[in-house]
Amino acid sequence: MSSVQVKICGLNDATTLNVAVQNGADYIGLVFFAKSPRSVTPKQARELLAQLPEGYSAKKVGLVVDPSDELILDIKNHVKLDILQLHGSESPERVQQIREMTGLSVMKALKIADKSDLDAANAYFEVADMLLFDAKAPKALENALPGGNGLVFDWRMLQDREFPKPWMLAGGLDQDNVEEAVKISGATIVDTSSGVEFWGGMKDPDAVRDFIRTVHAI
Repeated sequence: MSSVQVKICGLNDATTLNVAVQNGADYIGLVFFAKSPRSVTPKQARELLAQLPEGYSAKKVGLVVDPSDELILDIKNHVKLDILQLHGSESPERVQQIREMTGLSVMKALKIADKSDLDAANAYFEVADMLLFDAKAPKALENALPGGNGLVFDWRMLQDREFPKPWMLAGGLDQDNVEEAVKISGATIVDTSSGVEFWGGMKDPDAVRDFIRTVHAI
């Protein structure tokens, strides 16, 4: 097993979903956020996952942003997820509520620009099963999404930091910078979306394959 694991997020077509699974992605991410160009509905997600080969080992992650109870239950009724990724401004109380409601493992995403943003993780240690650190979009960035903006934060902030829960590194990772990101941050799980796309929302199957192979070779 590779010492560094890979999550490919924002998968929304059968071709690249299969490429990700067949090349050993450890996690596959489906986005349930209508404003994202990568968004799928719960019904579409069920149809996509039904096309995967039997016996694949990738964990299925559903990304939501400040979701309503209705959306969460709709997702749960259509898709058998392993992890629910909360990528909005969910409070620790809301994270705990969602975790109890679904019975799923919950990963809380935190947007990072400086060390004070990183310290915000402390409030989620008791209620989240995993954490994800993503780059915070500057206020001047027009039409910024909660994630998947292709932005990088200073990985040195994670050096020598220990967290009581597993965590993923995200934010502008691609085949060219992921090895450096891992070496600097100490990440053992990395997450990419825009870094393996032709353009917003359209994954490049070759880039997906090459990113997974690059990470697993670290």
